[in-house]
Amino acid sequence: MLIFFICIALLVLAYKFYSPFVERQAGIDPKAKTPQAKFEDGVDYVPVHPAKAFLIQFLNVAGVGPIFGPILGALYGPIALVWIVLGNIIGGAVHDYFSGVLSIKEDGKSLPEIAGHYFNIYFKGVMLLFTAMLLFFVGVVFIMSPAGLLSNLDYFKDTIFGNNTFWVVVILAYYFLATMLPIDKIITKLYPAFGLLMIVMTVSIAVALMINAPQLPEMGDVFAYFDHSHYNNELLEPNPDGLPVWPLLFVTITCGAISGFHSTQAPIMARCLTNEKYVRPVYYGAMVAEGIVACVWATAGIAAFPGGYVELKSLLDQGGPGLVVNQVATTYLGVMGGIMAIVAVAIFPITSGDTAFRSLRLTIIDAFHIPQSMRNRLLVAVPILTIAYFMTKIDFSLIWRYFAFSNMLLSTSVLWLATKYLFDRGTFHWIVSLPAIGGTSVTVSYIMTAGIGLGLPQPLSQPVGIAVGVICLVALIIAHNRRKPVVDVN
Repeated sequence: MLIFFICIALLVLAYKFYSPFVERQAGIDPKAKTPQAKFEDGVDYVPVHPAKAFLIQFLNVAGVGPIFGPILGALYGPIALVWIVLGNIIGGAVHDYFSGVLSIKEDGKSLPEIAGHYFNIYFKGVMLLFTAMLLFFVGVVFIMSPAGLLSNLDYFKDTIFGNNTFWVVVILAYYFLATMLPIDKIITKLYPAFGLLMIVMTVSIAVALMINAPQLPEMGDVFAYFDHSHYNNELLEPNPDGLPVWPLLFVTITCGAISGFHSTQAPIMARCLTNEKYVRPVYYGAMVAEGIVACVWATAGIAAFPGGYVELKSLLDQGGPGLVVNQVATTYLGVMGGIMAIVAVAIFPITSGDTAFRSLRLTIIDAFHIPQSMRNRLLVAVPILTIAYFMTKIDFSLIWRYFAFSNMLLSTSVLWLATKYLFDRGTFHWIVSLPAIGGTSVTVSYIMTAGIGLGLPQPLSQPVGIAVGVICLVALIIAHNRRKPVVDVN
């Protein structure tokens, strides 16, 4: 648990001391007129209190991601906690913060439009393709997973509620309303309550683990990936499948560490904030909060089961992360835990799916400069959701693999976009450029070895990915040395 406490402390300290330094590089102007004030339309540009905006952003980016991903990553052992914290502080929180900065500075526009402004139309096209693809896959995934869970509940057996198609249609109907209606009709009313519920659940699980967890690995287990001599009991040995940490751990745990999906959600609240000074608590703060959630569930995966990693793997094989959530919650929190577990694995993914489709509508409308009329919103939303329905008939694992790749590629692209923003300002771009280089290296390694990519042997993909990262670093150093000094960054 010492590792767990250190991780939480580091995340809190990063917000307290590192985020103000990051903010100083961004050129935040509390006196500037925000997109909400410029373009208030009663649909997407609506004023939202910063506390409520934080809870909405938190749930937008969190959903079930910082629960499922860390549980899967827990198979790698305590090194999963190390990745969550380092990834969050160095990459994820900075990534989310600059996603918000770039959007609020550019009138709440979507990422492809911002990319076109700072680079060119070709980079805009690439960003549009991968942003739309990621948002669509997120939406489809978060139709399938809650529908599958709800239809399999014992309470619904032998009723219409036990039919998967029934829940797919119900969820799609809700997504249609959330995509079409003004943001203050559904999202700003429901999300703060669900955000608070996630916080209560996370704190409850953390406290229960500290009191009752039966299996706490030793400190030395963090280094077990490199030296398996630490173990006297095979139940305690992580990574039973022997999968390579690089790059698979970085793809397995994205939410909580760094996730490109978060950048697609940035325009939603960027159009609602009433002052630029709220960008740091809303965006950086929400990502730090998500990192804490991820740490709790990674610890639960590592420490909650007497059978250690063997039992964890068995549960994952039987019912995936949802079964693990149910086991942990009901074991440590009783009946109330069981209720919260159902909410966590059914309601939370829906709160990511609805904003994914809403963001996709905004992205398409921005890209093609479509006026925001009810008719036009219908013409965009109906085809998207109709195609999404038919996509639910495709194998879930295939869609998830494309989602994982799109997620990783988009986060790296956003970091490079933020690098260009700071580079042009003449401020300390290394806070985003170094994570961008790391993300590029991981992305190249993954696509070279993944089945949806080149499918090359793992020993070849690792050095190639690292070599690409080194080339990017050298090129960036050369560009940095040639950069003309900027006298006034404001």
